[in-house]
Amino acid sequence: MRRVYLLRHAKSSWKDRSLADRDRPLAGRGKRAAKAVAGHVEAEGIRPDLVLCSPARRTRETLERVEAAFGEQVEVRFEEALYAASEAELLASLRALPAEVKSVMIIGHNPGIEELALGLASEGAERARMKEKYPTAALATIDLPADAWRTIERASGELIAYVRPRDLD
Repeated sequence: MRRVYLLRHAKSSWKDRSLADRDRPLAGRGKRAAKAVAGHVEAEGIRPDLVLCSPARRTRETLERVEAAFGEQVEVRFEEALYAASEAELLASLRALPAEVKSVMIIGHNPGIEELALGLASEGAERARMKEKYPTAALATIDLPADAWRTIERASGELIAYVRPRDLD
């Protein structure tokens, strides 16, 4: 069994239009949402073996707010390939994980994160709600029956949980 946590970065700021997309920081609303998600992560005891994070500023700032909630140090890798990655690229990143990793959190961007969540989760009580909208700072938890990451197939997972910041207010 493998577990995947898919976290879309929190809301970013558009105040400074001169910034490149990858350099946009979190907006005030995004900081509050990331803090709420961190509280949820802590309350649920979420501690992935590995975090894969896009190097964009908004994903790094989202990680900074969530990381302390893991309760212990977690290995984090910033991967250039995650910036604006498609579903296929994100799936390839999962399939390349080493066998000793049992759970992973990916902090990335839409549409890739949403498409991967919908592509992996064939069932789950929250799937219809997730399909409606995958807003910033939303977190999906998907269990996969695969014995090895390289054998993960689309539509083989079960959506265990889907949480949006507004669900945490």
